Amino acid sequence: MSGSGANSVVSVGDVRFGNDLPLALIAGPCQMESREHALECAAAIKEIATRRGIGVVFKTSFDKANRTSIKGARGMGLKAALPVFAEIRERYRMPVLTDVHENDHCAPVGEVVDILQIPAFLCRQTDLLIAAAATGRVVNVKKGQFLAPWDMKNVVAKLTESGNPNVLVTERGVSFGYNTLVTDMRALPIMAATTGAPVIFDATHSVQQPGGQGTSSGGQREFVPVLARAAVAVGIAGVFVETHPDPDKAPSDGPNMVPLNQFEALIARLQAFDRVAKDSAD
Repeated sequence: MSGSGANSVVSVGDVRFGNDLPLALIAGPCQMESREHALECAAAIKEIATRRGIGVVFKTSFDKANRTSIKGARGMGLKAALPVFAEIRERYRMPVLTDVHENDHCAPVGEVVDILQIPAFLCRQTDLLIAAAATGRVVNVKKGQFLAPWDMKNVVAKLTESGNPNVLVTERGVSFGYNTLVTDMRALPIMAATTGAPVIFDATHSVQQPGGQGTSSGGQREFVPVLARAAVAVGIAGVFVETHPDPDKAPSDGPNMVPLNQFEALIARLQAFDRVAKDSAD
């Protein structure tokens, strides 16, 4: 059992994340490329989620600070992105998630988004976690590629002991040799048991090949459905899927993003796996 103090069910607007609840989604393009692009993606994802009867949080990043090359595109930046996040929330009645990389990001981002996400490489940065917790918003922490799943209880404790019990923990693979990640499905129930928090599986970054294209990361998007089905079959709270109308032209993480025209079919299949996994648990 966990002593972390994390809530076992986390509500974000109408979306509820819980390891024993029906599957929910975090989905969107890797980075905010423009207002128009963000609105296009948000509208499409919301329409699909409504049709499928599944809760969804829209995800996009105002700054991709962890680029392979200094020349890598990073996004619109904080100032330009904040009103777009607010517009998406209001227009589509959809919760929004974005990454924060610095302590000073947390307060202004917390004014307009529903979930602050801590990138995997920053998951042990105590001051960043405390600043995110202080916003009162839900905090999603991606497990570092260098951490064992049971180590996440200490990460979660930094948030809950700072007064915020609304925490999600996300598995996104672990480093295996060079330019490769692997996913240990045992990590999902281990994190659920040791942190007490809802567990998310990041299906797209788990197939990333960090730095695999020399000056950018590669990826194997054909394996996204494979790993996602396996994770959902274990029994988790949600799946994180980056999706894009034309991934091959995306400025970042294109090789591991799901084409938007394939997104609904993937979600339908994952819902079927989720029903089997949770019916069996009953």
